[in-house]
Amino acid sequence: MDTTVRNKRLNIWISEVAAMCQPDTIYVCNGSAEEYHLMMEKLIASGSATPLKKRPKSYLFRSDPSDVARVEDRTFISTSLQDEAGPTNNWVDPVALKETMRGLYKACMKGRTMYVIPFSMGPIGSPMSKIGVEITDSPYVVVNMHMMTRVSSRVLELMGAEGEFIPCLHSVGAPLEKGRKDVQWPCAPIEKKYISHFPEENLIWSYGSGYGGNALLGKKCLALRIASAMARREAWMAEHMLILRLTNPEGRQYHIAAAFPSACGKTNLAMMRPSLKGWKCECIGDDIAWMKIGPGGRLHAINPESGFFGVAPGTSYDTNPVAMDTVRENVIFTNCALTDDGDIWWEGMSDELPSHLVDWKGRDWTPNSKTDAAHPNARFTAPASQCPVICKDWENPEGVPIDIFIFGGRRGSVVPLVYEAFSWEHGVFLGATAASETTSANIGAVGNLRRDPFAMKPFCAYHMGDYFQHWLTMGEKLGSKAPRIFYVNWFRKNQDGKFLWPGFSDNSRVLKWICERVDGKVGAQKSPIGLLPQEGDLDLSGLTISPEEMKELMTVNTPDWKAEIPDIEAHFASLGSRLPERMKNQLKDLKKRLG
Repeated sequence: MDTTVRNKRLNIWISEVAAMCQPDTIYVCNGSAEEYHLMMEKLIASGSATPLKKRPKSYLFRSDPSDVARVEDRTFISTSLQDEAGPTNNWVDPVALKETMRGLYKACMKGRTMYVIPFSMGPIGSPMSKIGVEITDSPYVVVNMHMMTRVSSRVLELMGAEGEFIPCLHSVGAPLEKGRKDVQWPCAPIEKKYISHFPEENLIWSYGSGYGGNALLGKKCLALRIASAMARREAWMAEHMLILRLTNPEGRQYHIAAAFPSACGKTNLAMMRPSLKGWKCECIGDDIAWMKIGPGGRLHAINPESGFFGVAPGTSYDTNPVAMDTVRENVIFTNCALTDDGDIWWEGMSDELPSHLVDWKGRDWTPNSKTDAAHPNARFTAPASQCPVICKDWENPEGVPIDIFIFGGRRGSVVPLVYEAFSWEHGVFLGATAASETTSANIGAVGNLRRDPFAMKPFCAYHMGDYFQHWLTMGEKLGSKAPRIFYVNWFRKNQDGKFLWPGFSDNSRVLKWICERVDGKVGAQKSPIGLLPQEGDLDLSGLTISPEEMKELMTVNTPDWKAEIPDIEAHFASLGSRLPERMKNQLKDLKKRLG
C-alpha cells in the first residue's frame, strides 16, 4: 500500500475498492502542478484532450452525447427509512442499492489506473472545511478536481492516522480489456448510471458517468447533498448560493448570499461589474455557500470550492466580461465548439457566427447547420484565483459575515423585479416557494414552471419539510442578527416577449436598494407579497427605461398571484406531515392579504 497514506481507515478503504474494482495500478494524487501536467499529457495522448493553440494551458474535451448533464432521475438518496429522503428525492434501500452497485463495480477498473484524490472542501485547515477522498478511474476527473477543490498531500497530513474523511467512489464504468483501444469519453449507458448518496454514512458512490456533478464528487454530491445532511445534524447550513461582497462609495461592505436555480444568472451576479458609479462587487463564490454561526452570533460563509464550473453558452463580454477574462488561460472546456485557428466558441459568445467550426460532437459545423455548435450545457472549469474580481477574503478560514439573502428564479411574468420579506419566517416561505422556468442544465422539458425551494430541490439529501424546519431553527438561533431576505426576478417580459429589465451590470441598482433597506436609508411600500421599492427609490440614473416599463416590472397583479396559490398548495401538500406548521400559516396569511 502507498506509504504516503497513514490514515488507517483510508488504507483499508483503498484496499477494499482495489479488490472490488481490480485496477491495473493505484496512484495517490498530491495536487502538484507536475501531476496536473502529467494527467493532461495522458489525456492528450489518448485523444480525450485537445490543446487549444489560442489559449495558453487550455484544453477542450468532448463528452459522449449520452453524458452531458446531471442526471436527476439516476441520482439516488439512500436512507434506512424512505420517509427520511422525502418526496423530492429518488430513494432506494441502501442494502439493495449497494448490492446493485457492487455488481457494477466488480472489475470495473480493469485496464485502468485507480486514482486516489485527497481533497479539502474549503480552505485547508479551516474550522469550516471538510475533507473528502475521491477514488476514480478518470484522469479527466483528476484534472477537474485539481481546479474545483483543494487537492493536496497536505490533506493527507491533516488527516493523520485517525482523522475523519468523506469517502467518494467513482468509476466511468468502462473496463478496458487487454489490447482494446480506449474511447475518447468512456462511460456506461444511461440505465447503468448511478449517482448514489448515503447521507447516514457520509458516503458517495457514483458509477457510469464522467460528467460534471455526476463525477466531480466534491461538487454537488459532497458540498450540497451530503453536506446538507451534515449541516442539519451539526447546526450549520450548506446552500446552493453564490457569495459576493458589495462595497458602496463610502466604503461600507455588504456580504450577500443568493440562491437561484441553474441558468438563472448566478455566475453573472457573482462576477458583476456594477453599472453604478463608485460601487464595487467582488466574488467570493459562484455556486455553493457553507455557513456557520460565528462567535459574535452572526452567520459566516465560506465558498467550499476553489474553482468555477460555469455554463459556457450565453457567456460573453456583454453578459459577463469578468468570466470571459477568467477563462483566457489555464482552463478546461467541455462540449464547446472548436474554431479553425485553435480556439473555442459557443452560442452567445459573439454576434458574428464563425464560418466553420468543429461542433461538440466532433462534426463539421457552419451557420447553415441545424444544430448548436456547442452543447447548451457546455462548461468551463477554471481556478477561482484567476477571477479578476475575486475577493481578497475569499479564502478567509473564518468566512465572511452574511448581511443579506436573496432568492430568485426565471419568471417571464407574475413576479416583480424585487421585494423584501416581512420577516425571517416570511423569507423562509419565499425560499420554500421559489419557482423557475426550466433550462437545459437539468434534463427535462425546457420552459415548464418548476418549484425549486431554495434552489435546493436536486441537492437536499433529506426530507424537504425538515429542510424548511432547519431554516426556521437557524433563524431562531440567529435572532436579531439574522440576514435580511429578499426575492428578485430579472426575467420579467412585456407583452411582446421582450425582457423589461436590462439585467447584468444593472442588477447593481437592485442590490443598492437592498443595501439601503438594510441600512434603513429608504422606506418600502407594503404589498400582499412583500415590501416593494417606493417610486423613485430605485437608482435608475443613466438608464433608458420608461415609467410604464418600470410600473410593469413592479406590478403585483392580485389575480395572477391568486392563480399561483393552487400550485403552492400542491407543492406543500407533497411534503405531507413534515411541512412545518409555520409554512402553512404563511400560506394562509398570503391568501388573506390577496383577499
